[in-house]
Amino acid sequence: MDKQRLVAKKKYNCPVEATLSVIGGKWKCLIIHHLIDGTKRFNELRRLIPAITQRMLTSQLRELEADRIVNRKVYAQVPPKTEYSLTELGKTLEPVLWAMHDWGKGLINVQNF
Repeated sequence: MDKQRLVAKKKYNCPVEATLSVIGGKWKCLIIHHLIDGTKRFNELRRLIPAITQRMLTSQLRELEADRIVNRKVYAQVPPKTEYSLTELGKTLEPVLWAMHDWGKGLINVQNF
């Protein structure tokens, strides 16, 4: 059973729980944040998020793809070329990420993080 089917069948007690089941974790919001600017190739995302390992980036992108947040397009060429972009559903997360951005910016200013 794939993740998409598991997320779709799960019963949530609150909308925040449903949201976190899709975008929760250390890396997913950063990946989505960088894809808001447009389509990126795998190595572009690695450069934009230097602390993430290749294995973790692959895993997170697969989960986001299974949840229909990210679209993966593979070109049949040598060397292989794969591009990632936000789906229409993924694009609806933009205001959520900007709200997180603004909140984090305020936190940094107040607490000198």
